[in-house]
Amino acid sequence: MSQSSIASALRRDAQHNRAHILEVARQAFGNDSVDVSMDAIAKLAGVGAGTLYRHFPNKDALLAALLILHYESLDHRRVEIEAGESDAGRALELWVEALGDWMLAYEGLPEPLRAACRVESPLTPTCHAVIATTERILKAAQDEGLARRTMTGRDIFFGALAIAWASGATAAGEDTRNVLRDVLKNGWMEPKPAPGGRV
Repeated sequence: MSQSSIASALRRDAQHNRAHILEVARQAFGNDSVDVSMDAIAKLAGVGAGTLYRHFPNKDALLAALLILHYESLDHRRVEIEAGESDAGRALELWVEALGDWMLAYEGLPEPLRAACRVESPLTPTCHAVIATTERILKAAQDEGLARRTMTGRDIFFGALAIAWASGATAAGEDTRNVLRDVLKNGWMEPKPAPGGRV
């Protein structure tokens, strides 16, 4: 076997290992939470810790790889919202709902996402991209007088993150997410003037 054939076989083997680890991690995080340890994932995948860490140096790197597909779904939803909703305030509301679904892809995901906004991690670029999109959708609502000028995309992102965290808590009630989402909506909406011009 030539050197190039050996190298090609090794690359295929590495790609197979990576795909297998991702599938095992997806199932483990989906069945339990993102608190599943890297060692447990290596054991479930039937690979050594060295193999796991060569592909994913830490859990955030593993999560970032798993969230690529979820992010693609979120961006597809954004396209649908922007194409189908002419009311900028309603578009913002639908985007926050989509954000919440994305943040609940795995139990316990809100905490790593929050941390990634504070300390650089493999999840940070995705968080920044989502915040930038939220800022743009919020600005459209602000330009139409439907959202407070004092709000930022980062504020909305962290508000949605807090709702996702509370919704995922074991003590949360069935309506927790809807109640908190209404609170957030009432917080970003620009108050309508009362008769006589008072807010």
